[in-house]
Amino acid sequence: MNKIKLVLQREYLTRVRKKTFIVMTILGPLLFGAILIAPAWLAGLESTQTKNIAVIDSSHIFINKLPETETIQFTYLENKDVENMRKRFERTNYYGVLYITHLVANTKSSVVFYSDQQPSLSVKSHISSSIEKIIEQRKLRAAGIDENILQSVRTSINMRTIQWTEEGKEKESSTELAMIVGYIGGFLIYFFIFLFGAQVMRGVIEEKTNRIVEIIISSVKPFQLMMGKIIGIGLVGLTQFGLWVVLTLTIITGAQSMLAPELGTPSAQQVSPSSIMEKQGDTQNYAAPFQPPAPTQSEQDGDNLQVKHLFRALEDINFGVIIGTFIFFFLGGYLLYGSLFAAVGSAVDNETDTQQFMLPITIPLILAIIVLVSGISNPQGSIAFWFSIIPFTSPIVMMARLPFGVPEWQVLLSMALLILTFIGTTWLSGKIYRTGILMYGKKVNYRELWKWIRYRN
Repeated sequence: MNKIKLVLQREYLTRVRKKTFIVMTILGPLLFGAILIAPAWLAGLESTQTKNIAVIDSSHIFINKLPETETIQFTYLENKDVENMRKRFERTNYYGVLYITHLVANTKSSVVFYSDQQPSLSVKSHISSSIEKIIEQRKLRAAGIDENILQSVRTSINMRTIQWTEEGKEKESSTELAMIVGYIGGFLIYFFIFLFGAQVMRGVIEEKTNRIVEIIISSVKPFQLMMGKIIGIGLVGLTQFGLWVVLTLTIITGAQSMLAPELGTPSAQQVSPSSIMEKQGDTQNYAAPFQPPAPTQSEQDGDNLQVKHLFRALEDINFGVIIGTFIFFFLGGYLLYGSLFAAVGSAVDNETDTQQFMLPITIPLILAIIVLVSGISNPQGSIAFWFSIIPFTSPIVMMARLPFGVPEWQVLLSMALLILTFIGTTWLSGKIYRTGILMYGKKVNYRELWKWIRYRN
């Protein structure tokens, strides 16, 4: 055990002190934070730029009627044509030229936006929706329909999801949030298994090629060397993951406080379904004449309400359980595949020769990523269930199912099978490693590996 600890310590400290580890530890959270924050920051930058758009309206329907915003303004031109504007466009300060033909009410492609650059999606959406709304109002008036009645019956629903726990309590949930957490958890395990498993294989090949292993084997048993190397590199992965979590949360929290401090703490009062039903009163009153309710603040600001519900669902997620199970399934999956990667590294003399042995190892991982998508869409389905139990795919697929809620017996069964399979693959890989680590200059095939497995001590 002491010798395994020495090998583990050497592998861990050697990799943690490398510049690449330090750089990736810093760049990882910055990259994750940039992916989450950059779109909002760029959108904020874009929203501060005022865009003046020239309008040539041959239908004379939209003159002085297109709504303006703080960043989008319209200048209506008379007795101008598009060709004339094209020739002198560079000498103007217009963001673009909006040309509306007289067939706008009957032809979909009768509105054209000319510019020397690609218009942003927000500009295009604002113009399209504004023109559509004006045309709809004209058609309603022509048909004798009151616009106010039509506006009053339009309804927007923000559906909340409430989970009933086994204790009889209610908690806010979010399918979208569960999908995101499940996908990130499963994909990170897939990424770490491949990344650090490949490091184990390359480390074994490097020591074997440099003949350093011959010196190490003189004082350490092959199995002790293999386990020390696998566990040491696994601890490197856990260290990097822990630092990524802390730094990413710090970056996102700091950026949120600067960019959107009002979203930091939801102020809306939680309302349980039972209280909603009580406020609605007797359900027999459903036949009463419909009276359009006065718009409330939550209805006028549905997006903010959804954000507040999302924060409540985020608070109700048991991240302690998620992180704990992530660590277990990462370690279990990594130790299972890491032993196989170590066996492959010991059986070859260079990385090129690993291709024939890598295919059986990578197929279950790739299959798990494919099932991951199905597991997110239907976490209680039979496909997701069986692949979350099978040890070679369970670390990835089970992480996709956990945020949706998985019965404890399924989680415990998956963990137990993963441990048993890890023990089996470690024993199998140890027999290959013991013989292959000192084998040089021989092309190894599967028949040769089978012979090594059958060798007795």
